[in-house]
Amino acid sequence: VPQPTLKEGQILVEVKAASINPFDWKLRSGYMKDAIPLQFPFTMGGDYAGVVVEVNGASDLRVGDEVYGQAIALGTGSGSFAEFAAANAANSAKKPHSIDFEQAAALPLVGSSAVQAIEEHIKLQSKQKILIHGGAGGIGHIVIQVAKALGAYVATTVSADDISFVRGLGADEVIDYKTQDFEQLLKDFDAVYDTVGGETTDKSFAVLKKGGVLVSMLGQPDKDLADQHGITAIGQGTKINTAHLNRLAELVDSGRVKANVDKVFPLEQVREAFGYQEEEHPRGKVVIKTP
Repeated sequence: VPQPTLKEGQILVEVKAASINPFDWKLRSGYMKDAIPLQFPFTMGGDYAGVVVEVNGASDLRVGDEVYGQAIALGTGSGSFAEFAAANAANSAKKPHSIDFEQAAALPLVGSSAVQAIEEHIKLQSKQKILIHGGAGGIGHIVIQVAKALGAYVATTVSADDISFVRGLGADEVIDYKTQDFEQLLKDFDAVYDTVGGETTDKSFAVLKKGGVLVSMLGQPDKDLADQHGITAIGQGTKINTAHLNRLAELVDSGRVKANVDKVFPLEQVREAFGYQEEEHPRGKVVIKTP
């Protein structure tokens, strides 16, 4: 593909690494073809980490800066599964200096989701209790660490294979969702963060105390159930912006948050990377490394 042409307020990045999110494979698979029609050819990918090679317009970023952020070709960039990508400066920031490009590329969406939910929507405080569904996944394993960094008590639902992994992240209580009913085991929690959806979301209301907060990454939770239980229910649309990325970098560089990179694929094996993301339920993130 041609090297991207920058619009006002964009940076051109030499991409060092990118990562796959569930949104990417759902878009590729055609699940969103009616809601988000694409014009082909279309370069996939959103999360990126790389080096600034050009800046168009006023920005705090400079040529040579190591950066990370969002470059999805749906209004914010030209797509990150490429050697070069255009990205909005407003959706980018200097990457955490303590980690490499591959780890940084794993962070923008999941890390921004965690910061936005935990610190802005839930406003989680020390010693409060939060249940995190899908704690071993891309978003979940970051949310656990952000919650623990704030001093919260964390319970999480995972499969049996991932129990030791989330314990290592600091989870205080781990529930095997295949053999245990979390709604029977937990009560009087201050917050729930849900990456599973459906029946799991509905059952989560019973876990929360009155005045608690439920944040779902899969649409707006049932308003009637929320009203019945006296719960604030939020369907989060994540905002990947400079403020969230800077806060995330602070948490990473202080050693409180680390992205788990499950597997790295070279760019020419992007097809295999998608297959692995969809079929293997990776622990953390799948990263694509550019040559």
